[in-house]
Amino acid sequence: MSKLVVMNYRLIAAGRRGSRRVPANYSLAACDSQKLARWAVAVATVCASIGCHQSREDAHAREVATRVRSEFLHAWTNYEKYAWGHDALKPLSKTPHDWYGQSLLMTPVDALDTLILMKLDEEAAKAKELILTDLSFDRDVYVKNFEITIRLLGGLLSSYQLTNDKRLLDLAEDLGNRLLPVFNSPTGLPYVYVNLKTGQVRDTKTNPAETGTLLLEFGTLSKLTGKPIYYEKAKRALMETFKRRSAIGLVGSTIDVETGAWVDADSHISGGIDSYYEYLWKCWLLFLDQDCQEMWQASISAVNKYLADEARGELWYGHADMNTGRLTASQYGALDAFFPALLAHSGDVARARRLQDSSFKMWNMHEIEPEIIDYKTMQIVYNGYHLRPEIVESTYYLHHFTHDPRYRKMGEKIFDDFVKYCRVDAGYAALQDVVTKEKRDEMESFVLAETFKYFYLLFASPDTLDFDKVVFNTEAHPLKRTD
Repeated sequence: MSKLVVMNYRLIAAGRRGSRRVPANYSLAACDSQKLARWAVAVATVCASIGCHQSREDAHAREVATRVRSEFLHAWTNYEKYAWGHDALKPLSKTPHDWYGQSLLMTPVDALDTLILMKLDEEAAKAKELILTDLSFDRDVYVKNFEITIRLLGGLLSSYQLTNDKRLLDLAEDLGNRLLPVFNSPTGLPYVYVNLKTGQVRDTKTNPAETGTLLLEFGTLSKLTGKPIYYEKAKRALMETFKRRSAIGLVGSTIDVETGAWVDADSHISGGIDSYYEYLWKCWLLFLDQDCQEMWQASISAVNKYLADEARGELWYGHADMNTGRLTASQYGALDAFFPALLAHSGDVARARRLQDSSFKMWNMHEIEPEIIDYKTMQIVYNGYHLRPEIVESTYYLHHFTHDPRYRKMGEKIFDDFVKYCRVDAGYAALQDVVTKEKRDEMESFVLAETFKYFYLLFASPDTLDFDKVVFNTEAHPLKRTD
């Protein structure tokens, strides 16, 4: 649109709104009628062009959303066919897999809210019935507290909020009670494993992600049941982790829950630490907990100061010693790719854009992202791909906050590659090697809980889910704000 047209369009629009008067010495009537007519035609043409373009973009986005839904159904129906009632499907061998030798219905619980959001009503009803009929936590098994919390507790809570079926909340409360013994350490930091039947705990070496990624779920359980113990235990674990940050504000990779001493001083934003930072910010959003806001502000400034790195004019985040801040490794990977979402969510959109460009560059190296690269040399460090959602999550968040159409184009490219290289006869398979595209017999529950959900939300109508009324846990389970 030319500057002249813009100026006159604004003048006409302002006059129509009555928010700005036309100066007395400027008479529209005195304008050349042919010029005014040309301006009006130009404005109408531009507006029509913008409207049509937007309409075409929206129509195309809905088409992609329909494709995503169809591909999700391909994965889900094959889970039903070959692994129904089990934790997960192994898509190459077409066999079921259970984490602990007996099923905790990991995939149905993790995927239920995705089924609901995609309006797959028949499939959602069947999955919910399976959960309510067959899921029992009265099992003599040691489970990993972190994974069970984000997948099962989070999944049950979000599905309860979407359906108002109190039986799902009852299951969540039963699970929450069985997980509580993990917090019975001298420091309040949770042990890694707990026996669901006996309450016995084990494994003292843990990390900030596993100690600090619990408050969204346990806190929501407190709000919904009116029992503060869940919130108090999980918040203490988060604060005890934060309290042990170094003098320069960083946390390490490994900590002992009984002594509170760091075992590994490697600091980064990747797996083992990643969602600790995510929950500092999100616990403030979901619960308006001032402590969380203060811990977030102190932490993000240290992360940006010591872990942010530049290479070829690109923004990356590497590894540093938590005590000195000295960069120790230039590694970035699929798990780190969640960070643009967190940056955008917390208001740092400019930095989020730059980091997302780096993540997308990593993806385009082989049309599928490797698990880890060295961003200085752009060489692969670990060549697997586990169908991870993080880069899709960040694409969704950036599109939500910027409305920039390039993020839907980016997301469509990622989705096309995802389908091209990972779709198999019985679902979706991880890759053993992103270079050769050799498949791996693995389709974890998070593929249905997160990867497909974020793809779908990126392209679906905004009224599919009110972004501003929920906070996603780290497994993409939307949790609604409660009083």
